[in-house]
Amino acid sequence: MMRTRTICAAVVLVGTVLGTAAVPAAARTAVPGAAACPTGWGSQAKTDGDATATPVRDIRTGRHDCHDRMVVDLPGADRLGYSVRYVDRLYQDGSGRPVPVAGGAVLEVRVAAPAYAPETGAPTYPARAGHPLPGVDLTGYRTFRDARFAGSFEGETQIGLGVRARLPFRVLELQDRIVIDVAHSWTDGS
Repeated sequence: MMRTRTICAAVVLVGTVLGTAAVPAAARTAVPGAAACPTGWGSQAKTDGDATATPVRDIRTGRHDCHDRMVVDLPGADRLGYSVRYVDRLYQDGSGRPVPVAGGAVLEVRVAAPAYAPETGAPTYPARAGHPLPGVDLTGYRTFRDARFAGSFEGETQIGLGVRARLPFRVLELQDRIVIDVAHSWTDGS
């Protein structure tokens, strides 16, 4: 009986050692100096009252460890204005028609810039009202569910961003672009 216990204990010990050795060190311990996901962005509306006649040229998205990101490109813009807020339903400026946006919550993104050349009215961003953003594929995103172009009316461009749930977000003004980051969760652990 003692010999059976010794053999069992030896098998368990060898299995534990081999199992631990098979797991990479980075998976077993936290990486020193690694940044945790930021918290505290909140879900209240964020705005900047500036405006520009420089038109929107592109809208793109990206996935990050802690958040999903939307970027609105306005090459050459010297001032950037926006309003980003959660809405119960997205309504198109001008017509008042509802624009269906999939997701557990909808962020209305308004950029104080047209998506057309002010001098000619020619589109500078090839989107159609009520349709998904051209070139944006949200497959595999943790937070984003849908991205719809609502239109560009009287110098303002409107986008509906469908997200998994009402989550914290931030808006950054960088050179020639507005960045909207929506966190994967409310907590540091993402």
